[in-house]
Amino acid sequence: MRAYLLCLLISLFPASIYAAVVQQEMRSGIGASADYMAGASDKPAVLLLHGFLQTRDFHTVASLGRGINDAGYAVLTPTLSLNVPNRSQSLACEAVHKHSLDDDVAEIARWVRWLKSHGHRSVVLFGHSFGSLQLLAYLSRKPDPVVKGYVGASLVETQLGQTDRAALIALLEDRVRSGQRALYTGSISFCAKYPSTPEGLLSYARWDQTRVLDALKQVPVATKLVMGDADFIIENNWAKALQHAQTPVVIIKGANHFMDGEHEFDLLEHALGFLASVPPPRPR
Repeated sequence: MRAYLLCLLISLFPASIYAAVVQQEMRSGIGASADYMAGASDKPAVLLLHGFLQTRDFHTVASLGRGINDAGYAVLTPTLSLNVPNRSQSLACEAVHKHSLDDDVAEIARWVRWLKSHGHRSVVLFGHSFGSLQLLAYLSRKPDPVVKGYVGASLVETQLGQTDRAALIALLEDRVRSGQRALYTGSISFCAKYPSTPEGLLSYARWDQTRVLDALKQVPVATKLVMGDADFIIENNWAKALQHAQTPVVIIKGANHFMDGEHEFDLLEHALGFLASVPPPRPR
């Protein structure tokens, strides 16, 4: 299997050579795009989502997408707009953030519908890092029946640094209730300074470890998590907590948060193994 994966990765060309760029309008004046690589009709399509503030060109997602596609699966890798028209670059922490988790989930739903409208009757959602969380949020809100599986690589909760989560949520809820629109600068994920609308930051802050674990227990499709035991971005107890969520978890020894280096092979191997277990689409 490892030799086969090596051949896949060695043979990869830049995605732009054989990927079609798909564009959709998500909201008025907010366009977004995705790379689409066609695959076999008897295999599920994969919607592959990048991490926090990144794009589909982030190396973990781009490499994984090409490897999955070379194994015969159709792959759609969108770039979430984050309320920036036709966003093609990662968004800086210090930028003004006017997006919310609700916006992210709505865009995921649009891309799932796009796959469905183009003949895909079976879709597997695959996220990396915060993308895993955003897909999990989508799955918690009556996902389209065409979605048959979910893989979360390096799944995280919304990390707020040293901020007291309960106090922050109470503060943001008060600002939302009183109609305050002024930006609030907080800490989230790897961003020490993150200027956001109160609604936007609140939508992310509510996804703590407890909510993530509860959502995992209620995912209505086949699920698999892939974590690295050298992932120093997550808290020490997080991988153990995930194992108690009644969700299959694979721990890759030596892998960091980005599953790079030799661990690209491991991540791809687990991805292909999961995809092979998803029942093929029913004939029309």
